[in-house]
Amino acid sequence: MKKQAFLLPIAALTLTLAACGSDNADSGASAEEKEEMTLTHELGETTFDKNPENVVVFDFGTLDTLDALDVEVTGIPKGGTVPSYLSAYESDDYENVGSLKEPDFEAINAMGPDLIIISGRQAEMYDELSEIAPTIYMGVDTSNYMESFEENVTTLGEIFEKEEKAAEKLEAVHTSIDELNEKVTAEDRNALIILANDGKISAYGAGSRFGLIHDIFGFTPVDESIDVSTHGQSISYEYIVENDPEYIFVVDRGAVVGGESSAKQVVENELVEKTKAYQDGNIVYLNPDFWYLSGGGLVSVQEMVNEIASEL
Repeated sequence: MKKQAFLLPIAALTLTLAACGSDNADSGASAEEKEEMTLTHELGETTFDKNPENVVVFDFGTLDTLDALDVEVTGIPKGGTVPSYLSAYESDDYENVGSLKEPDFEAINAMGPDLIIISGRQAEMYDELSEIAPTIYMGVDTSNYMESFEENVTTLGEIFEKEEKAAEKLEAVHTSIDELNEKVTAEDRNALIILANDGKISAYGAGSRFGLIHDIFGFTPVDESIDVSTHGQSISYEYIVENDPEYIFVVDRGAVVGGESSAKQVVENELVEKTKAYQDGNIVYLNPDFWYLSGGGLVSVQEMVNEIASEL
């Protein structure tokens, strides 16, 4: 995807005022005004009323941020795994709008939402969703993770008039990242990031889905030539031994999609036991709620930092 699509630059936000309510001069009351916002994003340009109340959210990173900003939503996709720390949204207080890959268009239409927020998994359905309500694309550009993340949070602050709170929380995240980066670079450690999925393992390097471990936190990639792709580069256990990383960071996909084997069973075999990471106790199992399901949220990014920091 094009890099600029994810940044949602604040300069692209055009604010206009649209008068709503009675135009009757005899009423003696001033017309109620509703502020409009026009947002340019990857899939187009969308105009909607600022501070919408009836909001459908398909991206868990966005839901994470809205929750941190105390913004209410009305519908989320419950037809799959919801991050455990966002389980409150599984209650009947929130409408079920299908699954991440299969929106329930009938249910969404019946809700009459003011705004629909999507990300990569729903991109192909943007036009259809836009026919129901104003729809915006909001995802994280993993090749430019922090700037993209910050722009998304700032934009959500603009949309829901939570600018000050968003700025405060972003500042806290940046402070903790700076502290982590200082520790990591002082140790000058290399690392390998892998995704474990029921017996199969894939590697992720700099600029990838989990690449902020290298790009932002400061771990040197044990292999600079790992392919950058959504699904990672398929690797063998011999590959891990050959590269002999000092840290191995493991994202357990099976843990959140109903897999039959645990990542520890898959990863810690006789071959991997030969690595520095295993022998030094530096195989780190990352929380897939934050890393796989809801990356790019205010809470998830902070928890990513906390997880890595706790291992140093």
